[in-house]
Amino acid sequence: MPDDGTAPGQPATMPQGLLGRLLRPASIAVIGGKEAGVVIRQCEKMGYGGAIWPVNPTRSEVAGRPCFASVEDLPAAPDAAFVAVNRHRTLEVVEALAARGAGGAIAYASGFKEAGEEGGALQRRLVEASGLMPVIGPNCYGMINYLDGALLWPDQHGGRRCERGVAIVTQSGNIAINFTMNQRGLPIGYLLALGNQAKIGVAAAVEALIEDPRVTAVGLHLEGIDEPSRLARVAERARERGVPIVALKAGRSEAGKRLALSHTASLAGEDAVVDAFLRRLGIARVHSIPAFLETLKLLHVHGALPGRAIASMSCSGGEASLIADAGEQRRVAFRPLSAARREAVRATLSDLVAIDNPLDYHTFIWADRARTAATFGAMMDSGFDLTLLILDLPRADRCDPADWDVTLDALEDAVRATGRRAGVVATLGELMPEAVAERLIAAGIVPFEGIDEALAAIEAAADIGEAWALVGTGGLPPLLPFRPASEGAVRTLSEWDSKQALKAAGLALPPGRRVGSVEDAVATAEALGYPVVLKATGAGLAHKSELGAVRLKLEHAEAVRATAAELLPLGEALLVEAMVPDALAEVIVGVQHDPQLGLFLLVGSGGVLVELIADRAILMLMASAGEIERALRSLRVMRLIEGHRGRPAGDLPALVAAIQAVQRYAVSEAHRLVELDVNPILVRPLGAEGGGAVAVDALIRLREE
Repeated sequence: MPDDGTAPGQPATMPQGLLGRLLRPASIAVIGGKEAGVVIRQCEKMGYGGAIWPVNPTRSEVAGRPCFASVEDLPAAPDAAFVAVNRHRTLEVVEALAARGAGGAIAYASGFKEAGEEGGALQRRLVEASGLMPVIGPNCYGMINYLDGALLWPDQHGGRRCERGVAIVTQSGNIAINFTMNQRGLPIGYLLALGNQAKIGVAAAVEALIEDPRVTAVGLHLEGIDEPSRLARVAERARERGVPIVALKAGRSEAGKRLALSHTASLAGEDAVVDAFLRRLGIARVHSIPAFLETLKLLHVHGALPGRAIASMSCSGGEASLIADAGEQRRVAFRPLSAARREAVRATLSDLVAIDNPLDYHTFIWADRARTAATFGAMMDSGFDLTLLILDLPRADRCDPADWDVTLDALEDAVRATGRRAGVVATLGELMPEAVAERLIAAGIVPFEGIDEALAAIEAAADIGEAWALVGTGGLPPLLPFRPASEGAVRTLSEWDSKQALKAAGLALPPGRRVGSVEDAVATAEALGYPVVLKATGAGLAHKSELGAVRLKLEHAEAVRATAAELLPLGEALLVEAMVPDALAEVIVGVQHDPQLGLFLLVGSGGVLVELIADRAILMLMASAGEIERALRSLRVMRLIEGHRGRPAGDLPALVAAIQAVQRYAVSEAHRLVELDVNPILVRPLGAEGGGAVAVDALIRLREE
């Protein structure tokens, strides 16, 4: 057997690494009874060419193959083992496999961590028993390798052998089975159902899968992200190898589950942070199984898309309208044709056809292969990132599909002539027969099922392409390494102390002083000049507006004196600040520690209505100036910053610099920062004296060291 764990006569396509032998075994040991027999029959059905060794101490044969009494009796150390015995016996078998030098094992049994405290203890013992040997599971279905016909899988499935395809990693065995049953033409190369992930998690699985050059894309069905730093490294390796990744993340948690005081906490739920983390890694996220499978098809055929400019062609105005309306809900662009390209398309069609994108080419050229190919080619040569043909195939049991086949022939002709990317969209899934989908994939054309699912897939593939381009051009600083939050007691800084800490990091503040008496408040107001703002300040005043502890636009000494006397008992001191007279917009900037993913940055519309407006974007630290500006431009508040209804434009560069100052402070205190809120930063006109972005309130919570 070759050193890399490949089967005799097979090309050595995957480095051995941690999982090489297990994922692509030249020999398989199957331990157990009924499920062991299923595994053997599945391998035989798929034409697996390696050795299969049943192990059962009480039976002479399993699935027609003679049994070995124990792991020790096997003729050699197996590359992979499927262990289908009860949970207590699983520990003994795994320990024997590790001692024998096996390449890895699938632990099928349940009753481990998912079953409570006793099961958790048993799972820890399983990990110890396995030593250095990789184990998938326990409580899992295992692994299917359709590329080599190796199925360590104890149930039915709907897949078949392929020469190249996508890899799918999930926790759920049932969902994994459903993936294999799809009739969408998607070639699946590997399918892993990881179960409890006692030793092998998502990141480790992907790390091994992307090294096989036959893997075209990876799909992740996630319930959590347990190894963020490792997943970040794996995502970078996937980018280097040109293997795009898409995730279907389950579970949408509420921010209220956290103990927090800041606006940031209420705006940024865990699910939104996961979105930001995956986006930063260049992993696209979708929200349904159909969109997941359609995205994998697109990535398999075309990989990540370089942009979002798409075209649509159909012989129906109704379909053109449908996809145009659907595109309004997605981050895709039906870019208009240039004058020259309009004429090129017009030359292939009747004068009665209006040339547009989406294009309704009518039925004048129906069933005319050459003319249809000319129209498709002229449209595709307009430089779109992907050109779509909307075509619903008729029922083959009641209709004649010959004319539709001509249209498909014409599209294939146009693809060969232009070398452009193309896809066919069926508005209904049942109108894209599996045989047609497979034909299209073989021709380098994506067969989509459903307009919205197609656009979701395009959006996801463009997200990956955009993220890869940023990393490839050095447009992103390194991601801040994940570190668990410290365990010390939490201390809330006063507004004054919070602001001074941020000022040291470069954040602009309005002129002001902290004072301890009414007369000092009056003297400070006189020195600053009216109008002024007066606030009670102290560590216990997290939300001063709700407590009436903030008074604005105090115009003279008597107003300051009366207000100071009223506010002084509410806190530890008073804060007197000059009013910022020319604010155009209010922006919130926050940083918080997510327990799974570490520090993240939130920017959004600020002020007292911040939660009600809920206009926000989330980035992972460190964020570049370009990322921050793009996030700001995605917000509704950006209309005010750009100059709404004739008002002057705000100082966007100063705002970006202010956010970077907040980020610098957060990174410097990353080991103990719990949450940070700057709300609001007032955005002032360009060239404003004293700074174009000024922070007028702040809250910091730190853990004691």
